[in-house]
Amino acid sequence: MNFTPISKAMIFAAGLGTRFKPWTDHHPKALAPVNGKSLLQRNIEYLQQYGIRDVVVNVHHFADQITDVLAASNGWGSRITISDEKDEVLETGGGLKKAGQWLKEAPFVVMNVDILTDLDLGAMIRDHFEHRPLATLAVTDRATSRYFLFDDKHRLRGWRNVKTGQERWVGGASSGGAVIEKAFSGIHVIDPAIFGLMKQEGKFSMVDVYLDLAAAHSVRGFDHSGSKLIDVGKPEAAERASKLFV
Repeated sequence: MNFTPISKAMIFAAGLGTRFKPWTDHHPKALAPVNGKSLLQRNIEYLQQYGIRDVVVNVHHFADQITDVLAASNGWGSRITISDEKDEVLETGGGLKKAGQWLKEAPFVVMNVDILTDLDLGAMIRDHFEHRPLATLAVTDRATSRYFLFDDKHRLRGWRNVKTGQERWVGGASSGGAVIEKAFSGIHVIDPAIFGLMKQEGKFSMVDVYLDLAAAHSVRGFDHSGSKLIDVGKPEAAERASKLFV
């Protein structure tokens, strides 16, 4: 078992899963099955491989189904804390900020429930502790429509939507140097100092947080190109995932 200096994580499971219909007409995407195990169970067990057994799960869409399954399964062996967003889904930034009361003591992992991967999380955590940024973001070279932009030292410099041409830069404008496009994998290692730095309130994205803070604080990319990775965003992706994750 690959133990790490991190013991806590948060799994984002509150989304509406609109791309995953018809399943999400009656269930949360977090409980969508892949080879007999839900996405949520698979990611709780993935974190356990690295000694992480204290997990915050945010809930909104069919929240009671998630809490019932977690109670019946005893969290599949992990200690689960529910962050209740039943009144309003808060997106990634707002969801993390709401859950901050449980994550303020030490660095922690955050991941999207619909990401399945065999990324070596231990290596990513070691990289985080070596460089001590505010956040380390898992990224790969895969093709997508939206990219984080990094310099040659893996520092976050901006964001780009290649379909619309929209660009956003750390500090408000491009520094003029070459940047490298990397696709975000939905997995972060974050220092709890971030909670004292977030200026946004209510519903907001972690993308906004990172672009705001990276001018004064280090936000780094960790490239794990070559790992298995699938975003189970649509039902057909679940079929592909069943071939990759047994």
